[in-house]
Amino acid sequence: MLLTFLDSTPRRAFMLLCAACVAMLGFGLYLQHVVGLNPCPMCIVQRYALLLIAVFAGLTSLSGRNGRQLVGVALMALAAAGGAYTAARQSFLQWYPPEVSSCGRDFYGMIETFPLQRAIPMIFRGSGDCTAIDWTFLGGSLANWSFVVFTVILVLSGVMAWRRVAYRG
Repeated sequence: MLLTFLDSTPRRAFMLLCAACVAMLGFGLYLQHVVGLNPCPMCIVQRYALLLIAVFAGLTSLSGRNGRQLVGVALMALAAAGGAYTAARQSFLQWYPPEVSSCGRDFYGMIETFPLQRAIPMIFRGSGDCTAIDWTFLGGSLANWSFVVFTVILVLSGVMAWRRVAYRG
């Protein structure tokens, strides 16, 4: 059924992937601004990877050509691999925290201590602790679930590429 969907409506599959990534980014912003969880630098990197996947999937959904879809799938896979690596590294740090954690700085401390041109880039690096587990779902932390999502996107990208090549030939 999944393969039939990918073969018959690949552009719709890319659009659904884009929408899913945007929804996950929205959930991350909800956790940050409503629940009050501060993202760490690794969380910010994962957000950028998810944003890149959403952009690549959205742009790929606009193209009906196999060549462009293969390029889009390759870019999605690259972003998903980077996100999966970062999430795996963060999961490892959560399972085996180091003696001294230096993952981020306090938001207000950065503004008070540094000039604005140095503080703004630091803000986008995140301020939470990468080793802290502030939220769980079914026993997995955000980093664990991010790894699962990025791995699924990576596998799905491989299947999409395989089907695009098989569909062409």
